[in-house]
Amino acid sequence: MAVWAKPVSEGKKTGRNPTDRGKSGTKKSLAVEAAGGPLGVVIAGANVPDVQLLEETLEAIVVDRPEVTSEQPQHLCLDKGYDQPLGRAVVAQTEYTPHIRPIGEKEQDLPTKDQRHPARRWVVERTFAWLQKCRGILIRYDKKAENYLGLIQLACALLWFRRLDRLCVLR
Repeated sequence: MAVWAKPVSEGKKTGRNPTDRGKSGTKKSLAVEAAGGPLGVVIAGANVPDVQLLEETLEAIVVDRPEVTSEQPQHLCLDKGYDQPLGRAVVAQTEYTPHIRPIGEKEQDLPTKDQRHPARRWVVERTFAWLQKCRGILIRYDKKAENYLGLIQLACALLWFRRLDRLCVLR
């Protein structure tokens, strides 16, 4: 899942945003766990398609994956932007069970709600909303891409700290 930020000045890893009249921007691609905790993040120019960042995003995951078994498979939920040969090839290289929404799928073609997996895109959108509360991430002030990525990674670590702190208080 990816979202973009407006840069104040031009720098590396910026590009023309096709959805905002060609203004310059930076795209963030984020991998999260089931509850929305960030696992890995990468940045690129706003004109880079999401599917091209998939392999790099999966490689950026900073925690060790548990062993995949038939009793405990690991699922990877992706939206329609990843329903391409490149996206399917990247997922095939991993041990994830893919859930990629097909392009052109109509609501009436879907199985009943009891027979399908629930939509998980909102989990990633919520994590992006948590990160966008930091003004330095919402608007890119850093000219160097490494500094901007470091700021995003720091914000992700802060999200994990807040979640763990909340869990310790509840005990």
